[in-house]
Amino acid sequence: MKIQTEPIGSIPRPIELQLGMKAFAAGQLNEKDLQQLFDAALVDTIKRFEETGSPVITDGEQTKPSFATYPIAGLKNLAAGGVEIPFADGHTRQLPKLTAGPFRYQVHADSYVKKAKQLSHLPVKQAVISASALSLLYPQAEIEGYPRKQFIEDLINEAEVDIRRSLEAGAYKVQVDFTEARLSLKLDPSGGLLKSFIDLNNQVLSRFTEEERKRIGVHSCPGGDHDSTHSADVSYKDLLPLLFQLKAGNFYLEFAGEKDKNSVLQAIKENIRPGQHIFLGVINVLDPRIERPEEVKETFLEAAGQIPLDQLGTTDDCGFSPFADDTSTSREIAFAKIRSRIEGTRLAEMALDKTTVFV
Repeated sequence: MKIQTEPIGSIPRPIELQLGMKAFAAGQLNEKDLQQLFDAALVDTIKRFEETGSPVITDGEQTKPSFATYPIAGLKNLAAGGVEIPFADGHTRQLPKLTAGPFRYQVHADSYVKKAKQLSHLPVKQAVISASALSLLYPQAEIEGYPRKQFIEDLINEAEVDIRRSLEAGAYKVQVDFTEARLSLKLDPSGGLLKSFIDLNNQVLSRFTEEERKRIGVHSCPGGDHDSTHSADVSYKDLLPLLFQLKAGNFYLEFAGEKDKNSVLQAIKENIRPGQHIFLGVINVLDPRIERPEEVKETFLEAAGQIPLDQLGTTDDCGFSPFADDTSTSREIAFAKIRSRIEGTRLAEMALDKTTVFV
């Protein structure tokens, strides 16, 4: 049988690009030279992706400042001092905050799809940021002349356009990054914040047909930045009953990094709905050790004992470098891990085929 396997998104940027982005920010590199570094990184990333044997690729998010902030890069009505996200190792990431309306995306993700498709014959998957994540840009105090209600309406419209244009550009799948889902339960254990996030994202997803939603997925993980997480201590049994209410056809779930894998599988089994396809993380992106393909196979077969095979696929736990300045994982390790996922998934297919023959 054929097991679907897909990457999450980001790949560590080449050191030349990372240094170039720093130099550009400091005014020491011009935009033309930076673009040449972006182009070289994109070509190299797609070439390496193809060499792994991956049936689906991404552009590695090489030209994004981060998975979360790409739509607002260059937006003038922003200021520092927004929501701060603490990670377990003590470091933080901070969002900017909106200072005035209207809210408009400066970049839409279809631009990434179009460039990647020019460089490869393989299906290209595109990650987009969730409406719920961007809702955190609006400050607690109401913005004069731009009420929250109007902001949310503008945000939903922009998030829909981001997904729709990516689909129309030929994206194989569009993956909505919803890493704040698990974090929301840490901030509000009652689930009220998560429910509000689910409702907001469903307002976007409801604008797509059932057929279109088969090409839309949602990614959830406990964060992954500088080999640390922000919400790994939040249980899946609290997350999944609400997460699976999202009107999406695919769910990409961190799994390899979980300590109690059996409880995660049990939670998926109890909450999965008909028509939902689960891509289970079989590669721990926070661990520099490269998994053996045999390990990937065993991880998948263990999951297949509890989740229907026709609803199960493989992926990586998270992106390898969601933020452009994250140097905790090398490109070589990232692609070696992806290759192990591909080979391990193939071993699982062979094992299942043998089982089918002798049953």
